[in-house]
Amino acid sequence: MMSIQHLGATTSTDSLRNRKRAATRLAIRRAAIELGLEHGYEHVTVDMICAVCKVSPRTFFNYFGSKEGVYASPSRAMPSEQQRRSFVECSNSGVFDDLFSMVADSLVEVDSNLELFQARHQLIHQTPELLLKEKSRITEVEEIYVGYVLERYRFQGRSETETPDLSDEAHLVVALVSGAMRFALQKWVAGNFHDTPEDLVRSASALVHRIASNEHWP
Repeated sequence: MMSIQHLGATTSTDSLRNRKRAATRLAIRRAAIELGLEHGYEHVTVDMICAVCKVSPRTFFNYFGSKEGVYASPSRAMPSEQQRRSFVECSNSGVFDDLFSMVADSLVEVDSNLELFQARHQLIHQTPELLLKEKSRITEVEEIYVGYVLERYRFQGRSETETPDLSDEAHLVVALVSGAMRFALQKWVAGNFHDTPEDLVRSASALVHRIASNEHWP
């Protein structure tokens, strides 16, 4: 049986290893973005990135898989099964308000460094290839949320038989929530909000609650 002392040492080692991995990942991403802004995405190579942050190509590919991967949005956790089920089976509040809250909870893990976030945002929007990939990724995630909204409607007993445009309704709800989230992040990018991303999302969430409380959403 592993002793408590040994277990504590193992946990400490794992924690240190995780911090080192996070620091290396951040250093690689920072170097890639700086090089992209300086030389243009198409002129940056993996070897250039590795030379700046002093890692091997093998390490780079272990972290990001491809050159494109280092410029993509950091992976964001989707709602857990419990969160999804709670959203689907909720019946005492509005779908818009509930969806925004669930999305905010899962998307609060954004780049914590404002300067780096702004730089990546600038690079993506001046690089058609990256912008197209970013939009495609967002669309894929939004389609998942549309599925959640439709699950909720069907749980409530609604169907396309009685409401032929039910799918359109679900897409519109998701579009509204995505717009609210995009508003919050753009406000941060523009430098009009100087607290943490978590504070920004909470502030946007409060506004959504205020608006939704005065509306009658299905």
